[in-house]
Amino acid sequence: MFDLLLVGSGVLWTVTYLLIIRRGFLDHTYGMPLVALCANLSWEFIFSFVFPHGPVQRPVNVVWFSLDLIIFYQLLRFGPREFPKLPKRLFYGMVALALLTAFFTVVFITLEFGDFDGAYSAFGQNLMMSILFIVMLYSRGSLRGQSLNIALTKTGGTALASVAFLFFSVDYERSVLLPFLYCSILLFDALYVAMVFSAARHAAVAEAEHKRSTKWWAL
Repeated sequence: MFDLLLVGSGVLWTVTYLLIIRRGFLDHTYGMPLVALCANLSWEFIFSFVFPHGPVQRPVNVVWFSLDLIIFYQLLRFGPREFPKLPKRLFYGMVALALLTAFFTVVFITLEFGDFDGAYSAFGQNLMMSILFIVMLYSRGSLRGQSLNIALTKTGGTALASVAFLFFSVDYERSVLLPFLYCSILLFDALYVAMVFSAARHAAVAEAEHKRSTKWWAL
């Protein structure tokens, strides 16, 4: 059951990455918060090539890493537009610093806890990601690079992984930190889904009103 849940989580997160990539190219932006993306890239690289996982999870990690490279390309290409007051050189320097910091943070957490499954770093950065998606939605003031489908598949993917580790992982059954992370992630993900749903509904209403007013003037 543990492996089955992880496969389901892997499928949903793969769909999430594909939806983020598609939305990013359509909206000419990047769809994953900068720091979260650097953490994801670092985790996937480390547990694909530095401390490689087993035959079930490692191929998933490699696929995720490949897809995140595309999102990283979108970040480098469209990112400066999201920070118009920041010189490009400073923006790229900030990205490089975030990537280095994330990489060594994941490595040292792994070594500190002897956690070569990467559970503590994975769920820790998932909590950070869940919060940063909300911040990104608020700061942009629109759904650019985001969608309800992305919010739902992201939530579902992390929820399946949480259930797998909570109920079917003997190695972490005594952890008090991980259950806190599972619940916190679910809380912020649910909030994000609600915020995206509300934003999408308001956008649809505004578009409908605009079409009606345009049609009235055309008459």
